[in-house]
Amino acid sequence: MKMDGLIAAVHTPMRDDFSVNYDCVPAQAEYLGKAGVTGVFVTGTTGECHSLSTDERINLFEAWGRVAHLNGLKFVAHVGHNNLPDSQSMVRAAVENGADAMSAMAPNFFKPADAAALCDWFAQVVEPAPDLPFYFYDIPGMTGVTINTSEFVQLASEKISGFVGVKYSNPDRDQLSAILNTNGCVPDMLFGCDEELLDGLHLDCRGAVGSTYNFSAPLYRRIIDAFDSGDIETAQRDQAKSAEMVRTIAKYNYIPGAKAVMAMVGVDCGPARLPLRDLSPQSVVNLKQDLKSIGFFDWALG
Repeated sequence: MKMDGLIAAVHTPMRDDFSVNYDCVPAQAEYLGKAGVTGVFVTGTTGECHSLSTDERINLFEAWGRVAHLNGLKFVAHVGHNNLPDSQSMVRAAVENGADAMSAMAPNFFKPADAAALCDWFAQVVEPAPDLPFYFYDIPGMTGVTINTSEFVQLASEKISGFVGVKYSNPDRDQLSAILNTNGCVPDMLFGCDEELLDGLHLDCRGAVGSTYNFSAPLYRRIIDAFDSGDIETAQRDQAKSAEMVRTIAKYNYIPGAKAVMAMVGVDCGPARLPLRDLSPQSVVNLKQDLKSIGFFDWALG
């Protein structure tokens, strides 16, 4: 399996009381489908996965399963958890709700010691759905699990049923290059750093998962089109805009800030759940003004 194009790491919509607003999912799917996104990554980091209960995550799989394909979107279910029974329950739910693939980050309390231990863990996680394509979600900055990913992909092809690749949110570009230049079967490497997408394209990553694809997919589609046509200067110029956008949002606490931007573009995903602290009304005003000052509403949305 190979996934290409922009895969939005979707927000989990919340009501003001921090309950999950499942009724918002159809609006998210319609917006993303019209924006030219090719898929959705559900209950990952941007989706506040570890701030949700397992039942909430399963209910989100059900909600996205009803609308993703209707809007031309591939559906990737993130099933990572710190305990095996809950992770396996989400694997079953992913299959039942028509997910095209599943993904999981490493457990982050009792941490696997090495690539072999992580493979053993994932082999158990995917057991309820051995034929569903599986992506390792490599995000050491959040999990604190730093392994040799090159070694992992070699072991995973033998040990993990359905293994097809990695959602690579790892800053080690040399390692990524080495994996993509491996002799034999090369895994599908989904690039996971929005503000450096052009680096991923240069390394021959054809799919990318990111949070800013929720509200600025047209910008990234232009980057991809310019790269494919050999217009590297234009691609670099638009990539610099992406980096400035990410820096601007990050000043306000990234995930709550990104959810505020979703409301600005017409799909209100509500607040971020504690322990993330939501933006104050004045901070939302300030963020919108900062985005206007860099031209975001002119170049990011269309």
